[in-house]
Amino acid sequence: MDRLPRVSISPGSYRLGPDNGTLTVRTGRTGAVAKAGHDLLLEVTSWSATLDAGEPTAIELTADATSLRVREGTGGMQALDDGDRANIEQTVDDEVLRREPIAFRSTEVTGTADGLSVQGELTLLGTTRPVAFNVAVADGRLHAVAVVRQTDFGMKPYSALFGALKVADEVKVAIDAELSI
Repeated sequence: MDRLPRVSISPGSYRLGPDNGTLTVRTGRTGAVAKAGHDLLLEVTSWSATLDAGEPTAIELTADATSLRVREGTGGMQALDDGDRANIEQTVDDEVLRREPIAFRSTEVTGTADGLSVQGELTLLGTTRPVAFNVAVADGRLHAVAVVRQTDFGMKPYSALFGALKVADEVKVAIDAELSI
């Protein structure tokens, strides 16, 4: 059996953050009146990560839970205005993430045909759980999407209208960044 070609990342320590990439969270909605709510794209504006490429390869990331900003709200009965955005951001700070630190640390990173396969531990609201995802590497950039189930971390997905409108339990966390040492 032929081995798959491996994407080459030059050995070194790569620093990632808002200066060379984006970290986003995409939410969905459920419930009897889901069409009244919005699917949100939130950007984490204060975060840092390191990718230490070598033997072994390791990834670590920390994010400021109070730095999520609403960048987009799709669907819903009406467009989000600045007041809606501010209310959502306040709710995320006070009720959802409760201003608690967010951290990820890889436990195993292996090369794949187009990047990396990552297994690690994500800490949200003081609860640490395993998370696995793939990182695509091409043209000096990396891109990854991890699905996070809020209830796995003891979080109750936000709901409104007596539970008739809820944020879906699974959210997609994505990073897109330039690899620069």
